Amino acid sequence: MVRNVVAAVAAVLVLGASLAFAESPVGRYQVVGSNPGGGGRYSGTVMVAQTGDTFRVTWRIGRETYVGTGIGNDKGFAVAYRSGSQTGIAIYGADGGGWKGVWAYSGGRDVGAEVWTRR
Repeated sequence: MVRNVVAAVAAVLVLGASLAFAESPVGRYQVVGSNPGGGGRYSGTVMVAQTGDTFRVTWRIGRETYVGTGIGNDKGFAVAYRSGSQTGIAIYGADGGGWKGVWAYSGGRDVGAEVWTRR
């Protein structure tokens, strides 16, 4: 299933890269996710702000804050992120009023998954 999500989101990003930001990902979300390799579930909040042609994405998961830079459009977007010495990448596809995606730490071998619900 994770591979299907990755393929679908990648196709959306490639095919829709020239679309305008009609319903951009900007906003506040509740996030529920699963860590790579079956490492457990988590929840928190995500804030997305437009910063020119990019997005600033800030996750608050427990006591951790992850900050990233995203590119994309109203169909899908990708985010490179950091928290302390951890870095990684995430890719999301539009899902109704929210977003679904997968993510991995830099150098990781497994992926996690997230669902964002607009608040």
